Amino acid sequence: MTAKYYEFKPHNVGRWVLWSLYALLLVTAPLMFKSSLALTMLSQAGYLVIICLSYNILLGQGGMLSFGHAVYAGLGSFLAIHAMNLASKGTFYIPLPLIPLVGGLSGLFFAVLFGYVTTKKAGTTFAMITLGVGELVFAMSLMFPEFFGGEGGITTNRAYGKPIFGISFGPQIQVYYLIAVYCFICTAAMFAFTRTPLGRILNAVRDNPERVEFIGYNTQRVRYYSFIIAGFFAGIGGGLAAINSEIVTAEVVSGVRSGSLLLFTFLGGATFFFGPIIGAGLLVLALILLSELTMAWLLYVGLIFLFMVMYAPGGIASLIMMNVRVAAFGRLKELWVGYLGLAVTALVTLAGAAAMVEMIYHMQLNAALGPELGFMGVKLDALNLNSWFGAGFVMLTGLSLFELTRRYFLKQWGEIQNDIEKEIKRRETL
Repeated sequence: MTAKYYEFKPHNVGRWVLWSLYALLLVTAPLMFKSSLALTMLSQAGYLVIICLSYNILLGQGGMLSFGHAVYAGLGSFLAIHAMNLASKGTFYIPLPLIPLVGGLSGLFFAVLFGYVTTKKAGTTFAMITLGVGELVFAMSLMFPEFFGGEGGITTNRAYGKPIFGISFGPQIQVYYLIAVYCFICTAAMFAFTRTPLGRILNAVRDNPERVEFIGYNTQRVRYYSFIIAGFFAGIGGGLAAINSEIVTAEVVSGVRSGSLLLFTFLGGATFFFGPIIGAGLLVLALILLSELTMAWLLYVGLIFLFMVMYAPGGIASLIMMNVRVAAFGRLKELWVGYLGLAVTALVTLAGAAAMVEMIYHMQLNAALGPELGFMGVKLDALNLNSWFGAGFVMLTGLSLFELTRRYFLKQWGEIQNDIEKEIKRRETL
């Protein structure tokens, strides 16, 4: 008899460490940031991570540019909040921890329904169909107030039923940890999806659909199955949003919400799995902090998106991975002066430009309050040429210095990349 030998794959220690740190971060985040605002931001970031990651199944992994992904998260929110109201009345009791699954199944159902049509085509046609579906659902949200609640939306009370082990889900901290549990499980599940045969063939459909069809796969079916999975996870995120906010309005299925998911998933880095997690954090910062600081926050977001498309189309995640590669060869310390110079000159440019933007917005929207306004501790006068000259001078000076610093940095970066390529070839010859 021949002896049997069993082989075991070695454990990926780095991956275990990263997932452990991710879980630790979710658990300890409320302990590090104890204010009510921070807890609200963390809760929103938790369910937005799920929704952005689900969107990235379409965009990053499948190359499907969707303009209507908020439909599945939004409809998941509506069905979840209706389930909560039924449970609170005693009509059909569902424990609150299971409500996100109601949202997930709702998102899955509508993804099955709409996805069969939208995934018939790919590319630009797919994008236009998703845009049409999104606008259709948003129009229906105003046409059927019995289900969607009209302009006022639908409200609920999440603290229904008897407490489970003393947990009533009334306090925000308890809701946060419910969101954190779902966030970790869904993140792990979507990462596991990228390692499945369906996830791998989805990447192939993105890169070369003709070759995939040549080897015998139905590309429409691959897109359709992936679309359904993305809808399920988006619905879970929508259910968690309904629990967190206790109100759902028609805005959650609007084109603006779908556009936000696209924009911030791209900013985070759609080509990397962890990119949408960064994008979800940026989305929360924009919606809560930046929108409170200035009325021109949408303009700033648009400008950031424009510059990212021009100079870093891979998103923030791509910048991180490029620097990780440099650090792996021990050359990152040579770049800190260049990074410092870029950061300082960019901030100076941004300060000058922002001062002019704020003065324009002040004259258009707050003219009744007088021409004076405060900006970064400085008094500006929107009707005084000195304020405009000073802001323009700061912006142009910062822009000139930024361009000089950028050219120096690019030269240094290119030299380091050449050295790294030579080192890689040297190691391959050993």
